[in-house]
Amino acid sequence: MSSSIKSFSVGYNPKNKSNTFATGDVITGQITLELTQDCKIDKLCIKLKGKAEVTWYEQQGKTLLRFHSKLKYFSIKQVIIEDNGNCVVGQGCHVYPFTLQIPAQDLPPSFRSKHGEIVYSLEANLSRSMRVDSKAKAQFTLSRNWNLDSDPSLMVQTLAQKHRHAYTKSVARFAITSIVNYVLLCFAGEGIKVVASIHNKSSRNIIPKYLLYMKRSYVAERRIKVGEKKILKEVGDPVPPSANQTVTRVITIPPHTCVSILNCDILKVEYRLRVCIFLPEAFKNIEFPIVILPALQGPDGEHLPAYPTDGIQSI
Repeated sequence: MSSSIKSFSVGYNPKNKSNTFATGDVITGQITLELTQDCKIDKLCIKLKGKAEVTWYEQQGKTLLRFHSKLKYFSIKQVIIEDNGNCVVGQGCHVYPFTLQIPAQDLPPSFRSKHGEIVYSLEANLSRSMRVDSKAKAQFTLSRNWNLDSDPSLMVQTLAQKHRHAYTKSVARFAITSIVNYVLLCFAGEGIKVVASIHNKSSRNIIPKYLLYMKRSYVAERRIKVGEKKILKEVGDPVPPSANQTVTRVITIPPHTCVSILNCDILKVEYRLRVCIFLPEAFKNIEFPIVILPALQGPDGEHLPAYPTDGIQSI
């Protein structure tokens, strides 16, 4: 920082209690410049930016390979001062307000992990003659606007028919049949009702287990890096030998679970719910996708129940 500039910062005004924004929202804020003496300014501007970026390394023999990809969504610039050095700003603290609008396009939500990130930010730039530019940056959180009626990634009816007979299998002395009637859409913090029909033909108890896991995919230079992470695991009640039972379980999604990211070309976050049955001589499971949406909030920030209120049922 130059000796004449005591501080230089940029900030924005929160829109709601959760401090998140959505596509199409107007974002207001201010650039704060504090000077120890009079200063000539060539240009002062603010940029609204959005990008996705992934990076990882792989060892091949003695060579360490770097894979990197960057995707720019938008960069919107607003000039606050432009006077080619003829503008003199006096000593003291100066505040410059600004108003910008986030593009109304299909943007993925904010995300950050070890190998990738989706970042939305404000960047202020101060230019002076014969001096290195001064920069200030502030990041904000973008939450995706999910359209349950028209979003192609949430087309329930089409996918429901595709998965209607997701799994029918007979092995040795037992059989499990499960028919999925819905693609599972759920909100963070809400519950999913899973209903499974189990026909136990074995001589032992069958214990259903439920596993929700997250799959993260990164794409760069024609390579894909995939990582999986267990979110939760639950154990159901045993089904006795020679019994035919319908087992119901409500799986509650942890409230701070990252939402699904399905609309980014280089970074995806997907979820799978796996229902397993285990016997010493056999292990079988049924697995289907889940789309996790952000927890619903009202106009003043209060939490609202998911839709429908009794959870998403698979029968």
